[in-house]
Amino acid sequence: MATVCDTPLILVDGSSYLFRAYHAPPHLTNSRGEATGAIYGVVNMLKSLLKQYQPTQMAVVFDAKGPTFRNDMYSEYKAHRPPMPDDLRSQIAPLHRIIEAMGLPLLCVSGVEADDVIGTLARQASAQGRHTLISTGDKDMAQLVDEHVTLINTMTNTLLDVQGVRDKFGIGPELIIDYLALMGDKVDNIPGLPGVGEKTAAALLQGLGSIEQIYQQLDHVAELSFRGAKTMAAKLTEFRQQLQLSYQLATIKTDVELPYQLDDLNIKTPDNAALADLYRECEFRRWLSEVLSSGQTAAKSSTPEQGDLLAESPPEQANTLPATSYQTVLDKAAFTQMLAEIQHAQLTALDTETTSLDYMQADLVGLSFAVSPGRAWYVPVAHDYVGAPAQLTCDWVLAELKPWLEDSSKAKVGQNLKYDQSVLARYGIVLRGVQFDTMLESYVLNSVAARHDMDSLSLKYLGHKTVSFEEIAGKGSKQLTFNQIELEKAAHYAAEDADITLRLHQTLWPQLQQQAGLSKVLTEIEMPLVDILSRIERHGVLIDCKLLAQQSEQLASRISELEQLAYQQAGKPFNLASPKQLQEILFDQMQLPVLKKTPTGAPSTAEEVLAELALEYEFPKLITEHRGLSKLKSTYTDKLPKMRQAATGRVHTSYHQAVAATGRLSSTDPNLQNIPIRTEEGRRIRQAFIAPPGKKIVAVDYSQIELRIMAHLSQDKALLQAFANGLDIHRATAAEVFGVSLEQVSSEQRRSAKAVNFGLIYGMSAFGLAKQLGVSRNDAQQYVDRYFERFPGVLDYMERTRKQAHELGYVETLFGRRLYLPEINAQNMARRKGAERAAINAPMQGTAADIIKKAMIVVDNWIQRHSADTVAMIMQVHDELVFEVDEAAVEQVIPELVKLMAQAAILDVPLLAEAGFGDNWDQAH
Repeated sequence: MATVCDTPLILVDGSSYLFRAYHAPPHLTNSRGEATGAIYGVVNMLKSLLKQYQPTQMAVVFDAKGPTFRNDMYSEYKAHRPPMPDDLRSQIAPLHRIIEAMGLPLLCVSGVEADDVIGTLARQASAQGRHTLISTGDKDMAQLVDEHVTLINTMTNTLLDVQGVRDKFGIGPELIIDYLALMGDKVDNIPGLPGVGEKTAAALLQGLGSIEQIYQQLDHVAELSFRGAKTMAAKLTEFRQQLQLSYQLATIKTDVELPYQLDDLNIKTPDNAALADLYRECEFRRWLSEVLSSGQTAAKSSTPEQGDLLAESPPEQANTLPATSYQTVLDKAAFTQMLAEIQHAQLTALDTETTSLDYMQADLVGLSFAVSPGRAWYVPVAHDYVGAPAQLTCDWVLAELKPWLEDSSKAKVGQNLKYDQSVLARYGIVLRGVQFDTMLESYVLNSVAARHDMDSLSLKYLGHKTVSFEEIAGKGSKQLTFNQIELEKAAHYAAEDADITLRLHQTLWPQLQQQAGLSKVLTEIEMPLVDILSRIERHGVLIDCKLLAQQSEQLASRISELEQLAYQQAGKPFNLASPKQLQEILFDQMQLPVLKKTPTGAPSTAEEVLAELALEYEFPKLITEHRGLSKLKSTYTDKLPKMRQAATGRVHTSYHQAVAATGRLSSTDPNLQNIPIRTEEGRRIRQAFIAPPGKKIVAVDYSQIELRIMAHLSQDKALLQAFANGLDIHRATAAEVFGVSLEQVSSEQRRSAKAVNFGLIYGMSAFGLAKQLGVSRNDAQQYVDRYFERFPGVLDYMERTRKQAHELGYVETLFGRRLYLPEINAQNMARRKGAERAAINAPMQGTAADIIKKAMIVVDNWIQRHSADTVAMIMQVHDELVFEVDEAAVEQVIPELVKLMAQAAILDVPLLAEAGFGDNWDQAH
């Protein structure tokens, strides 16, 4: 392979990369549902080329619209190609604008293809002895390779020079046209020679030379050693004219009359103002950040129509904020003046700087405040590097701030204030007056429009690139903690955090106020939860480390046993975690059916594939069990003891309000949401979550909450009646679907009805239902049809919801939370259908999430008023709340908790909560 030493002329086959990027994952869309994946793929490739080769000359070449000379030569040329998908066509114009804004020459020449323009430029450069690098994924371009021309496939990062062509195709570049002509091309509808593929074409050319030389030696064709050589001469004679046509069609034209010269291909200075607008439109936040970091001002953007929450425009000067006045507070006089200002402010932005992201370990380094845009303070209290200036002591600062921090009448706004609240609690301060949180404002406004961290929000809503933590602290193992950072850098960073938080609130809150439902979701559900979650996290959960160690040993034994069984079935030892080795055993050696392929075309060994194969085959069943147990061991039984805080003897998870699109809480370190409850091993892990002496674990969860919500939303009479009468809903459904009495419903019929009930909620097709139940697709479809006949209100609800989603671009929960669906009108059918399934599920799952959050608020209010000494809420998992309760108070507390949870929301069916208790979490179920 060639090594490019000099600065080459780079010619990019834009059309080739456009199609490849379109079909390659991830299939990106912006928040307006516009496809952007192909744009991203091509621009990413261009940026990679620029970074790697730093050329001074470059051209990106695309096919022009309309027919070419090849269509005149052969009317069937490319006739069978399907029309370009609309969601690819829509990406061409913005991609061209981005390329031009990058300063790269963009070429489209009518009457010829991109290959011909590239071929002509490459030959002109070769004639001047210049080195040319052609960036393409098209094998046809190999005919252009010579001592001056090299191909690069940026998607695989491989170079192809003259020797590389010989190694890959078995022939030199001078025979590539002959090779292509012999094989033909089904995609381009080049006929070629019937029955000739890669091996035969290569054998002919290696044995006798070019097509012209082959025809001069037809009597020698039969002597060649490839299959079908005996009859090949007759075929060559019969299809000679067709082969000549194929040769002409496969030949890249290298003498196109171009309206420019090589000297016209100089790369220009990028138009960063235009790039900022284009990246913002596509929502390429990292690239937008890079452009804004260059110090250029983005151009003005058009103002969206009122209420358009999917296409918020940036301010007129996209990264030029009003003049800033940031002050570092180092003495008592300056502090007193600052405190007086925040005491009189209507709203103050607050942020803490600490030594750790772990709220249980973080030490305070400083605090920042802002009361108006551009005016902010940083109060350092613990910078301890050599040469750090004298600072106010942490104890003195917190003593002075404590009355203000704990005053509920002093309104405060922050970005993820739950963290700051937990940090201040370590210093004996109960943060009150938390009125707004910009992370939650953004999340409620549109949960899927952006990441909800401050840097991303600043880019999206203010058009401002903030100073990142890595810029001042470094990366990796050498990254400094905040107390080690030079005060001048730290002060600007911290003050900017408070300033930007205030500006974001002033941008986001007015948009929420335009939608009464959204503002209520923020103020009545999300904001009250901040204080509750902070207390739950800090309380933590007691775990039995000895029991977990025993479970790890037992899991290790079973995992080892499964490995040996797998080796026996495979006939050899192998790495069970290696997808490649699994592919070879499953699909090459055992010849199991290939159910799905990876983006590279290899048979998939993903979990859902193995789970389906495991229904019929023993080997994938072993692999599935091995994977599941290995994950439990590494994630929980091995890891939980290491996560226990020495000071409390407990694990302290972090709950995230602004992650799941539907409004559900998620948790990390540890992830409490993913501990399996339906498997024996998962339940045993729950046994390690224990009550301390004198207390019991109480678990209260909602019964079939999403089905109850379905009944309420659909207003289906039969469903409403079944719940009103307190019937077993799955048995009642089975009775309706199978046309039998409740008493006659078999366990198998109930199981099928349960699968239908939950399957419909999650958008399962008849095909998916058939797989789950192990019945034919026809039988599954009959179950679904009968269901809708007996519960027509459900079908009406689904159709209504689907229609609303297409018309509005979003669906809503019962309480007004919105889920936007960017792909609901996507041209790609699979993505559109996926969005439709999400549309039907989201109101139910989102309403369930809202109800459990409202229940947490109601229950917490009761605990704080009446039972704070005897009851503590310690976990929220899906539709369940978990408590530590004094053993003597369990019998009095449980009925109250059940009642409060049942009253958290008013539905047209009873909201039923069920409770259990025990010495550990598993017993409480």
